[in-house]
Amino acid sequence: MKQTSEWNIYRTRFLVRAKQLTQHLVFTDALGREHIGDPGDYLVESSDGNTRITPKAIFEDIYVVMPTITQNRRSTADPITSTIRKKFYEYRAAPSA
Repeated sequence: MKQTSEWNIYRTRFLVRAKQLTQHLVFTDALGREHIGDPGDYLVESSDGNTRITPKAIFEDIYVVMPTITQNRRSTADPITSTIRKKFYEYRAAPSA
């Protein structure tokens, strides 16, 4: 039985990894705190490794999903992307004053 969906990266002020629960989950963290989540809530992992459950309404109000590399990638044949890349490298190659 699948307990959660795949991990995604989200941002607010800090980056976190999170996945949405597909079934009820209860666990006790390293500090002895019990966490309870229902389907739709999010299992959230902070950069320090702490894991917690955040209710769906709160999570979706605060966090914004970051696009994955494949979602953000454009074809090199795309003229807009090619122009942007060309300008970026031209600026980077200019000698500093």
